Amino acid sequence: MNIKLGQYKIFNEAASTLSFSLAAKNLFMTQSAVSQAINSLEKELDTTLFIRQAKSVTLTKEGLILHQHINNALELITSAENQIQNFKELKGGELVIGASDTISQYFLTPYLVLFHKQYPSVKIKVLNRTSLEMIELMKSGQIDLGFLNMPIVDDTLTIKECLKIHDIFVSANKDDKVYSNKEIAKMPLILIEKNTSSRQFIDKHFARSGILLQTKIELGAHELLLKLAQVDLGISCVIKEFSMEYLSQGLIHEIKLEEPIPERSIAYAYLKRRTLSASATKFIELCKL
Repeated sequence: MNIKLGQYKIFNEAASTLSFSLAAKNLFMTQSAVSQAINSLEKELDTTLFIRQAKSVTLTKEGLILHQHINNALELITSAENQIQNFKELKGGELVIGASDTISQYFLTPYLVLFHKQYPSVKIKVLNRTSLEMIELMKSGQIDLGFLNMPIVDDTLTIKECLKIHDIFVSANKDDKVYSNKEIAKMPLILIEKNTSSRQFIDKHFARSGILLQTKIELGAHELLLKLAQVDLGISCVIKEFSMEYLSQGLIHEIKLEEPIPERSIAYAYLKRRTLSASATKFIELCKL
């Protein structure tokens, strides 16, 4: 069969009005065009859909069956079209973001609040995962955007830096001494857990000097790194930009290093082969990323 959706729309209008002339008027067509479309449909289906009378038409049994199903199908299509349009206009839909607890707390929160105020009808969902886990979520289509701790290289992703960050060591006590990497390695270290890209970055930095870091305490949250350093349980490696409140209040103090840890960044990423949703695109624009 070579039946087009337009033929079914014409049939549905004629079946709903039981008038070829009224269907033509409603569809902004000629009555002849409506008749031709229905004749063609009947030919393709090899059945009579209308009983034609002098001034009116009625549906055959086959026509009634087809009308019921076509009407339901067109309603579903219209509903889907309206929903897609609402998504494009941000009157509905969902924004799904992947980010670590730290990035969510210290970087994304104000942007999420702003987005929600401007687009309250869009549901926001944030999945807290490590950067490596977020890459898998993007590839499986479970999140629109992932915010990653760099460096990460993946040819399947579009990756764009959005914030420069600096890893530093902090302690409860102010100290003007400048420490070498070897001296730092001998201290009671409080570090983020090993399965994170942040920890891997720190370990690689020290490994270049032939140093394997041994931890006293491993944690899964940046806030705990700050608090345990504050109560003098050891020295913590934290992100300076996310620790300014503690540093400015003198709750913790930065340890000076002979060889500062290289600068790195946070980036947002999405699949190259996937078109960004309207909500994800607007979130990026809103954040001026």
